[in-house]
Amino acid sequence: MNRRNLVLSALAAGFVQVAAAGPQRQEKTEWSRFFTEADARGSIVVLDARGKSETTHVYNVARAERRYSPASTFKIPHSLFALDAGLLRDEFQVIPWDGVKRSQPAWNEDQNLRSAMRNSTVWVYERFAKELGDARETAYMRKIGYGNAVATGDKPFWVDGDLAISSFEQIDFLQRLYRNQLPFQIEHQRLVKDVMINEAGPDWILRAKTGWTGKIGWWVGWVEWPSGPVFFALNMDTPNRLGDLAKRQSITRSVLRSINALPVAP
Repeated sequence: MNRRNLVLSALAAGFVQVAAAGPQRQEKTEWSRFFTEADARGSIVVLDARGKSETTHVYNVARAERRYSPASTFKIPHSLFALDAGLLRDEFQVIPWDGVKRSQPAWNEDQNLRSAMRNSTVWVYERFAKELGDARETAYMRKIGYGNAVATGDKPFWVDGDLAISSFEQIDFLQRLYRNQLPFQIEHQRLVKDVMINEAGPDWILRAKTGWTGKIGWWVGWVEWPSGPVFFALNMDTPNRLGDLAKRQSITRSVLRSINALPVAP
């Protein structure tokens, strides 16, 4: 074999190795039961990165590939934008309430980054959006490749406007945040991950954010284990509106427990 063929052979072998090492995708039709039992229609993507290999489990691939409004899951990147732009120094900076009474009692007081994320305080992020402006918002989204990266349409653009993202794209974004690979200061990425904590056990941490447009519900995040993270992105219809919201977490928790990615509740 001549030198050219040796090189081509080596390149081909390298390609095969890279392709083989990539994440595998498995369609989990059996997860339909979790949606059926909850009387819900939706999809879920779970990327299990525990151990040396990665496997992506998917229920309802077609829906998982479709883009939807991110709703309040956009508060994750939006917090990074606000920190990077200097609108926020840290999680302790007080964000003064404007005195306008809103439907959620927890919104009707001063906020900080931690409470705004925990309470999903819409007016805080509307204020960030006004201070950033559509051009900077768009530039930030393009910089991180977030969905279709547009700030057009009705306001807030991440709920009622044209911004849209798929479940697979949510997973990609979350992976980069987990690994501090987004184009922001590492301390800002670590801070946002800290305020995303929902609950934790002796050897695991659940970081996640809900989202709701009124018609579409989300729950996205990951569970950290000593052996690695398990990322998830659930997207579902909410025809019963508030009556459907608890299903976002209940379905996701059932799915995660079915692969031992979340402890069984005591």
